[in-house]
Order: sequence, then C-alpha cells, then structure tokens
Amino acid sequence: MKYRVTGVAAGILTMMSVAASAQLVVSANDGKGVLINGVNVVPDKPAADNVSIINLNVSPPKVVATIEMPTSLVGPPSSVAVAKDESFALVTAATKLDPADPKKVIGHNIVSVLDLKASPPKVIATHETGAGASGVDINREGTLALVANRLEGTVSVFMIAGNKLMPAGKVTIGDPKSGPSAVAFTPDGKMALVTRDGDHKVSVLAINGPSVEYTKRDVHAGLKPYPVGVSSSGLWAATTNIGMGGGDSDTMSLIDIKAVPPRVVDTISVGQTPEGMTVAPDGKHVVVTVMNGSNKPAGSPFLNPHGLASVYAVQGMKFRKVAEAKVGHWCQGAAWSKDSKTLLVQCMVEQEIQVFGFDGKSLTPRGAIKVSGGPAGIGTAPR
Repeated sequence: MKYRVTGVAAGILTMMSVAASAQLVVSANDGKGVLINGVNVVPDKPAADNVSIINLNVSPPKVVATIEMPTSLVGPPSSVAVAKDESFALVTAATKLDPADPKKVIGHNIVSVLDLKASPPKVIATHETGAGASGVDINREGTLALVANRLEGTVSVFMIAGNKLMPAGKVTIGDPKSGPSAVAFTPDGKMALVTRDGDHKVSVLAINGPSVEYTKRDVHAGLKPYPVGVSSSGLWAATTNIGMGGGDSDTMSLIDIKAVPPRVVDTISVGQTPEGMTVAPDGKHVVVTVMNGSNKPAGSPFLNPHGLASVYAVQGMKFRKVAEAKVGHWCQGAAWSKDSKTLLVQCMVEQEIQVFGFDGKSLTPRGAIKVSGGPAGIGTAPR
C-alpha cells in the first residue's frame, strides 16, 4: 500500500516544523462515500482516502498536510487519536472498497500510525486489529492504545513505546452483533468506556498497566450509544445515543465515572441523530453534532436544510444548553482548540470543516476549511 503527501504539505511543514509549535487537528477524510438523495453510495470515481493535518495556532486554521491513507466513514467520528505530545496519531479504517465490486465497501481491520514529527508527516506502520476497526484512543501516558472492533465484539489492545505499537491481544466484551463503536480512557488511565451501539450498552474496562479487563459492568445510557468522551477532570463522561434514524429526537447521557459503580445521572433530548460528541478541554462543555434530518431524502417528513452544532455546559452533573449554530449536511465529528474558544465541525456533503468561535455563550461562524473527500473522523491531543 502506498502513502503520499499531497497539496502544500511538504514545503509548509519543512519550513515551519509544525510539531514544535502548532496545536494540531487530524481529520480523516473518506473518499468512498457520498450522499445521493439520502443514501450513502460509492461514487463512480472515488477520491483516495486521506487525512488532513490542520494547524490551529494560526487564524484562520489551515491545512498544512494531506496524506493519502486508509480511513472510513463507517463508525463514530472518534476514528482518530492524537498522542498527548502530538508526536504521532492513530487512524483506523473500518471499511475498504470491495476488490470484487468497486461500487461496494466491505469491512476492514487496520489502524495506521502517522508520524506527526516527520517533515513531512508520514505513515510509519499499519497494524491489524479486529474486524471493523472503529473508535480509537491513546492513554495520556502514551503507553497504551485501544481500538473498538465493530464487527466482532472486541477491543484490540496495543502497547506503545515512543511511536511504535505492539499488539497485546483483544478483550471480548460482547458477541459480534454488540457493535463496539467508540472507546475513551479516563485521565488517570485506569478505566476506559466502550460504547456498544448493537446492544445499547456502555461497557466499563479496568486497566492496570498493560492489563485490560472487562469488568462486566455495563451502563445503559440510551438507544444505540455511539461516541463517548471523558472530561479532563475525570469526574464525568458523556455519550450520545443516535437512535434508529427514524426521525425521532435522540438523546445524550451524562455518566458519573467517580461513582462506584459508574452510572448515568442525566439524559436529555438533543435532536435527530447526534452523530458526534466531543468534550471541550475546559472540562465544562460538550459539543454535539446533530444531523437534524440533513441526511434525509427529498420528500422525507424529517428532512431539514441544515445540521446543528449544539454546545452544552455540564453543571452540577446536569446538562444545560448554552449555544447552537446551523452547520452543513451529514456532519460528523467536531474538535476544540486547547483554549476551548475555537470549534471545528466536519461536514460530509460540503467536504469541508466549518470553523466557529465560542465565547461561552454563542457560536460565531469563522469560515470553512476545504478537504479532499468527506471528513468523517477527527482528533486532537488530550489536555
């Protein structure tokens, strides 16, 4: 498999030595899927899957590198994990084009290691995971990574030394239809949460060094929990429950992870299909990307002309809505700047990442960043 850097990447990265100073956002862009009248189809001439590396330390934020590599729309937008020191990123691919039929996609099972300190950045390794490699996370120590495998009911475990991954087995948390989707470490690295959209559970993993164990504690948050994120304080986690896509208003749940055992303490309605959810570095806010029917076919009673990005504060272990903005169509993930004042939202149909300013009370549009293919997964370093 070949990987290459395109666009303005090499020259800009060589001059600015991005890894030394920038806050980086890594966007995984899938060229295999486009939306045609509410249906996800493979285009006649699909673009190559790729990742865009975005510098958030400039205004407006800019793409400084585009690297062709396997990515996937399928799965929650947490298919990218960036190491705390921004030295490398992990990108999963849950699907690939079917070699026997280029108009179809089939399951895939890889995670790629992207060296962000190289000039230009480059893929330095690819590892097999389980079937349907989806959500991925790296602990803050940079010693362990977990990958949720949607098509086999497992979580792959990798030890990390520097930017080298070493497979360390799998943890079975359900049957192949349980659909492990997203995974998130707690800040102390002693626990991880795994969403299961196939059987409507959030599983708790106990971690002790390289040992990862399924505790058999499952939190029941809502219908089809999908993305999950943990606050920087380690006090709570949030997950959105994407529902069945039938036009109903779906939900977001708050999980008290300091409680013994962890439990849901608040659930609110957020709108049609909350595809992505990202916790802000300030530990006080979450953003939810709501499809809002923007992905429905013409004539559907649930069709809306735009999606939504909704920001909620977490106060007294309750959600409180503080801001909302209209976004594009079929939007996926979101990422925050480290000061929680800039928000990026991935929109598949527009093939762009929309930029907003956030002042704690409102979201202000600040342009958009064009990418190649549909932006479907996104990650930044934990704070």
